Amino acid sequence: MGQEVSNQIDDSTPPQTLSDRSIEAVAQLILDGKAKRIVALTGAGISTAAGIPDFRSPGTGLYANLQRLNLPYAEAVFSIDYFRENPRPFYILAKELYPGQFHPTVSHAFLSLLASKGLLRMLFTQNIDCLERAAGVPADRIVEAHGSFATQRCINFECSTPFPDNEMHEHVRDARVPRCKQPGCGALVKPDIVFFGESLPSRFHELGKLPATDADLVLVLGTSLTVYPFAGLPTMAPDHVPRVLFNREVVGDLGTRADDVLALGSCDAGVLQLADALGWREELDDLWRTMVGDAEVERQRGQEALLAAAGPRPLASDSSDSDSESDEDDLLKKAEIVNNKNSDDDTKFVGGEYDDTNDQPPEIGGALSSAEAEVNEIANEIEAILKLDESGKEKGIPSDTAKTGDTTADSPKAPVAATSSENKETAPAKEQASADTKQDKPKVIERPQL
Repeated sequence: MGQEVSNQIDDSTPPQTLSDRSIEAVAQLILDGKAKRIVALTGAGISTAAGIPDFRSPGTGLYANLQRLNLPYAEAVFSIDYFRENPRPFYILAKELYPGQFHPTVSHAFLSLLASKGLLRMLFTQNIDCLERAAGVPADRIVEAHGSFATQRCINFECSTPFPDNEMHEHVRDARVPRCKQPGCGALVKPDIVFFGESLPSRFHELGKLPATDADLVLVLGTSLTVYPFAGLPTMAPDHVPRVLFNREVVGDLGTRADDVLALGSCDAGVLQLADALGWREELDDLWRTMVGDAEVERQRGQEALLAAAGPRPLASDSSDSDSESDEDDLLKKAEIVNNKNSDDDTKFVGGEYDDTNDQPPEIGGALSSAEAEVNEIANEIEAILKLDESGKEKGIPSDTAKTGDTTADSPKAPVAATSSENKETAPAKEQASADTKQDKPKVIERPQL
């Protein structure tokens, strides 16, 4: 999953800030009061033990199962262009992934503990699962680079009216597509998740330079560091600022500096090692148990045992020697071939002028293949709902019109074959479809879409 890394620091090179390149030395830095502004960067790996279904595991991930449906491509479920045409697959998926069904991991609890001790300067996350919030990390200490399920609004850019949380919960629970309630609007509503083709949140740009200007320790947890501009954050830290990687493999340029520490393995295992070195293990365990309950702790520890058995992934010595590539890299290459464009552009710089249009899906965890049954159940549910009966009517999806009387079509261009009767839109429906497609976002620079 991670980038291939070369030029690893030689063991003979002494660190500048740490006493040595070890978790124990990092702990001592914190205990000595020399690390009071910790910046954490997290990805899907931090949520693995929570049991959130994986998206890329071959044959079992959600993307693989979504390919069985009549979608133009599996990733279309997170494409803003496809969402405007047919939002229903996303809302079926959202029903299974909505916050409240999963619990924070011990790694989330550790970040919450750092915040409670006044040591967490900022947490940047690629995840949309809201587990940082559920763990008690204050909202003003979180930057959700790819958005989250925490809020939602109308996608009509000229409106952008927030949608009530309680009503959104009801729509997601029933797999119904919500629409804006503002008079004269009625456009689609979606969670504030960054889809393909959308720009990153303004908060990311406002605070994106913190690793360079206001951090004395950087923790990188469970991310492949392949999605820019997020992937550029660790490189912004000054050379004398220690960087600690908790991940199953080496990623980015971690391990190339004198004060880089690599804790290879699962995130939770590395975090527990740091908690032990800090003397915080009992405090962390108590906090986590209070947060999720004894049964969930034991369930996640069982998941963690499987990850520990898997062990760290080997370090790639040189890109020319690698005979295998990650699914994520393959996905990016396919996008480049299809679009005949080069993805190496100015988006690798944070804080400058660049096209920040998202070309990667939001990260929603990285569970083991034990989630296969749940993944298949989700795919089967979507497939059943999108099937047409003999009369050409869609089956199984609760209708918004049944409650609101709205005759507007939710999916004027569904990927399944529509009958002639379905294509006979009323004038209001045609007008609404135009509003969804033409007025929902500012102009962005084109980039390859997956």
